[in-house]
Amino acid sequence: MHTVFLGLGSNLGDSEATILSAYQQIERLIGTIRRQSAFHRSEPWGFESPHPFVNTVIRVETRLSPFAVLACTQYIEFSLGKRREHATERLASTAHRPVYHDRPIDIDILLYDDLRLSTPRLTIPHPLMRQRPFVMNPLGEII
Repeated sequence: MHTVFLGLGSNLGDSEATILSAYQQIERLIGTIRRQSAFHRSEPWGFESPHPFVNTVIRVETRLSPFAVLACTQYIEFSLGKRREHATERLASTAHRPVYHDRPIDIDILLYDDLRLSTPRLTIPHPLMRQRPFVMNPLGEII
């Protein structure tokens, strides 16, 4: 079994209900949720929006590989309404700075065992997690 920490965030629609739905799908598709932080409210990070975020971090036991977890989280995001217009844009025209948008759900792989991985599709540990209090505070709650 592997231990994966996932960060979840939502700022469109009923964010708490969406995250709870994501938990159900994570349990069905990825593995057993062993710990979950409280819901944390935060202002949008990296962009302006009138919609605050609800964020949480969970610890999941899984038999899946990191890339299988990624495929499942992307499927869950799509099933809960995340579309291309919600995704983070990584454009050369923005000097490699991502452009963020409001989103009904976002699920990030933060940590996977003690793995260090850097590919075009997936980087573990998540490269920006230490810069984000809305990730580090709930992560600290459950570690």
